Amino acid sequence: MIFQPALNPLLLVLLFTPAIALVVWLLVRSGQRALWALRLVMVLACLMMLLRPGIPGGATQTLATDTDIVLVVDTTASIVAEDWDGDQPRLDGVRDDVRALIEQYPGARFALITSDAAAQLRMPLTTDTTALVGSLDVLRPEVTSQSRGSSIGIAAPLLTETLASAAESSPDRSRMVFYFGDGEQTVSTPPEPFSSSAEYTDSGGVFGYGTAEGGPMRINSGGVGTDEGYIEYEGESALSVIDEGNLQAIADQLGVEYQHRTADAAPELPAAPSTTTSYAESGEVGNVTELYWIAALVVLGLLGFELARATMLIARLRQLRGPRAAAEGVSSRSARSTTEAPVVERGAQRRDETSPATPARTPVVERGAQRRDETSPATPARTPVVERGAQRRDETSPATPEGGAQ
Repeated sequence: MIFQPALNPLLLVLLFTPAIALVVWLLVRSGQRALWALRLVMVLACLMMLLRPGIPGGATQTLATDTDIVLVVDTTASIVAEDWDGDQPRLDGVRDDVRALIEQYPGARFALITSDAAAQLRMPLTTDTTALVGSLDVLRPEVTSQSRGSSIGIAAPLLTETLASAAESSPDRSRMVFYFGDGEQTVSTPPEPFSSSAEYTDSGGVFGYGTAEGGPMRINSGGVGTDEGYIEYEGESALSVIDEGNLQAIADQLGVEYQHRTADAAPELPAAPSTTTSYAESGEVGNVTELYWIAALVVLGLLGFELARATMLIARLRQLRGPRAAAEGVSSRSARSTTEAPVVERGAQRRDETSPATPARTPVVERGAQRRDETSPATPARTPVVERGAQRRDETSPATPEGGAQ
């Protein structure tokens, strides 16, 4: 079994050592040891997943190339001229040949330089061949409306700078250069020479694409999935024709071989310099059966368990909270009723203290009547007064005879 860590091993140690120590401490101190044991397994599974374990794919030794390879790709409008394998763009041939290079030189570092009106380092030296293939898959030529002509040697200074930097940082590694283009010089000035890069170049090649008959070039407007037809010149489709003389000159300046590439033949790739070529044990370089997915399944299963457990705990807390809230509501209402009753009684008591009660008003009325009785004679006492008046009249006037009364 071999390991291909996704991160630097030192970084993995720094990340996981505190986490593992914390989980182990909680496992020892906590009462839920089974739960923390599962969490320890989950942390270890995460570590194993990032270590990317694998099983070697074969029992044979594999060639490992300790080499830096710089690819220079022409991305002018002519690189999509449709004369590769019939009517396919030349860029398809470039992509196929780069894939062949990756297979031929396992373990090598690759850098990608593109050249049109200007040179650009699209990808510095790296062993990530997946990124290299991805960069080539999305590679497009310059926008047609912005094209003002280009020189096939525009990338020469940048190539020299890249090779010199690689030689300074890794002097023990060999260096190879591969140029991909059609050799068309579309400016009036002569192309820049690649001679300054020869001293840093141990091997490589120049690959030429195109035909003597030429191929039409599609318009590139910068959009994706748009078809605006072909570039025209004087009312007819402009044709791009390979210039093998210029390509041979570049090969001579670099000190490498030139090949005219066609779709029906595989590229002839030079052997890597023997001073930087070694044989690795099986599985170190080449196809490997990845096993990290097993650890990923363990992590996924334990995360699902933690999620289910958290859901159950939340549901249980809600069930406990419901009866408790109802009980608290009932107790609060009874407390309010018991506290409000004394208030009413106290209010009534205060009204009783400040104002006399209704039955107490009767003595007041009786006392008033008694006072009126004391100040004025009572009604039955008035009769003697009348009788006294009548008696006085009787005394002052003679009595009426009874017969007269009749």
